[in-house]
Amino acid sequence: MFCGNCFRDNALVAALRGKGHEVLMVPLYLPLTLDEENQSASVPIFFNGVNVYLGQSSPFYRRAPGWIRRIVGSERVLKWAANRAGKTRAEDVGDLTISMLNGEEGNQSRELAELLVWLKTQQKPDIICLSNSLLLGLTRELRAGLNAPLVCLLQNEAPYIDSMPDGLRDEVWAIMAERARDIDCFIAPSRYYADKMIERLGLPADKMRVIHNGINLDGYESAKHPPDSPALGFFSRMCRDKGLDAVVDAFIALKKNNRIPNLKLSIGGGCGPGDEPFVNELRDKLHAKALLGDVDFHPNLSRGEKQEFLRSLSVLSVPAQFGESHRVVAPDALSGVADAGFGRGDVQGAHVEVGLARPVGFPLEKMVDQAFHVGSELGLLLGRVAVAHE
Repeated sequence: MFCGNCFRDNALVAALRGKGHEVLMVPLYLPLTLDEENQSASVPIFFNGVNVYLGQSSPFYRRAPGWIRRIVGSERVLKWAANRAGKTRAEDVGDLTISMLNGEEGNQSRELAELLVWLKTQQKPDIICLSNSLLLGLTRELRAGLNAPLVCLLQNEAPYIDSMPDGLRDEVWAIMAERARDIDCFIAPSRYYADKMIERLGLPADKMRVIHNGINLDGYESAKHPPDSPALGFFSRMCRDKGLDAVVDAFIALKKNNRIPNLKLSIGGGCGPGDEPFVNELRDKLHAKALLGDVDFHPNLSRGEKQEFLRSLSVLSVPAQFGESHRVVAPDALSGVADAGFGRGDVQGAHVEVGLARPVGFPLEKMVDQAFHVGSELGLLLGRVAVAHE
């Protein structure tokens, strides 16, 4: 199962190492599934996902001897769990989220102690960076044990937390606000999300920095020729939150109008077991409209396959249904693709503020038509804009 945040963390570590920095990347919960070289390949997985789940559910398991935990949470079992894992629903794991945020006082204190013991065997860090704010429960023990400044990246946690039931949601935000005091600096990928988290966590403005996401440009190039037929595309997690159903509805409306002959729809991105029922619903809707033959699905593509996919499109649309922390459209632009994703937040590359999902049809219809006839020139232009902001 692909994870966009894991991609970002892995790419960041690779870039830092490429600049000559010594960086240790420690994976948590499950093995990483990536489209580039794994920067944590030689490091053990801590907070073993199987043991964390069972420890949260069973007081007996929290006290189980180490040999039992090693067998139950073995590499083989962990890989099996990772292959079957779907999208985690916040309402299903609210208690676990609270326990993790409570850190040394939570049900995962044993895992935290094991992590700290191992980190003390490594070279002392100049700085400790948490990959997201749901890990704020680690801060006190890490600071006490390693005596290093703490930085926390922000990665769109707010929509996840806000989807929890009222009581759980308020408790999570309260604990995070308290634990956030232990962080020396937060780094947000957009001004929009920085302001949002300053408000939610009660942070002083001088504790927040904005650093837009970057990408590894290797392999990204503009399409040399436009696609044979105009192609509307979607590339993101195949779920309702990212607006895949809105793109399908737009495609159905465009086909009904029939002002763009031979229009095709290409859908790509992460699709796990938890996403498959939703995707099957969309397949059924397209089949009922006799349009399934004009739609291609490309789940869980490799890096090279993703680049080829993007080059095959006229327009890419990812109309996220909530305000996002970031939108990385630079690779799409560099592939010769116009972006029509109407999510809210800073759009990396052109850094444009746009609104939430717009009604289907126009202006998407006009954009698809123009992009197909203009060809890759629009993508080349956007690519220059994106690179200019590097």
